[in-house]
Amino acid sequence: MPDNDDAAASGEPVPEHRAPAGAGRTPPSVFPPIRTIPLLRPLHWIALGWRDLRATGGRSLFYGLCFAAMGWLLSVVLAHAPAYLSALTCGFLLLGPFLALGLYDLSRRLEQRQSGLLPTLFSMQGRWSNIGVLAVVLAVVMMVWARASLIVFALFYNRGMPSVEGFLLQLLSVDNLHFITVYFFVGALFAGLVFAVSWVSIPLMLDRDTDAVSAIIISIGALLKNIPAALVWGLLIIAATAIGFTTWYAGLIVTMPLIGHATWHAYRDVVGPAGEH
Repeated sequence: MPDNDDAAASGEPVPEHRAPAGAGRTPPSVFPPIRTIPLLRPLHWIALGWRDLRATGGRSLFYGLCFAAMGWLLSVVLAHAPAYLSALTCGFLLLGPFLALGLYDLSRRLEQRQSGLLPTLFSMQGRWSNIGVLAVVLAVVMMVWARASLIVFALFYNRGMPSVEGFLLQLLSVDNLHFITVYFFVGALFAGLVFAVSWVSIPLMLDRDTDAVSAIIISIGALLKNIPAALVWGLLIIAATAIGFTTWYAGLIVTMPLIGHATWHAYRDVVGPAGEH
């Protein structure tokens, strides 16, 4: 085959050397951009969550009833074991981000102008390999929390466990300030861990079928970039949960769907589209 100089001398066209297709292009990143959120933006998420709750009506309240029913069931089965009741009640709320998957799907379907409750019950279909991994992680965290909770109880109630009514009364006593401080400090560590890895990861996996490891990394990165707003959002979640507890779980019928829908809008605000710069 003649080289370029010979081809030029003979008057033949010189062949162009073209780079392979796609050369020089930066492959798309699996990590979407993370937006910086204003401090009080979570209040807007609550407003949007309330809008979705009103729009979906009974479909959202169905999930709220499921949360409340779990609380009632635990309170009946463990009526004489306040240590286990406290641990498992807080534990199932640690799984709340996973249990609220149907609520995220309701908000997603609302954006797409779709309706129906039944499809949201199977929103994990085809995503078990991704969402299932995170569900296992949250379940492990819940079991470790349950063990830590029992250890704290054993340290402060080594002469016998009180009844549920007696335990609630003792929580209001300044004599148990050390127990309350330790118990809530340990609980806050576990709650903070769950919040960091799940506050946008599960909606992200539902929406874009992202793998669990990438979703967790994105969720933690979004938290670190938005610590002030994330703290406000966390306090709002705690307030909504407290309302549910102080109303003997009845408040969860409304507060859990509200937080679930608002979490979807938090994800939409924090995690930008893959092509956004």
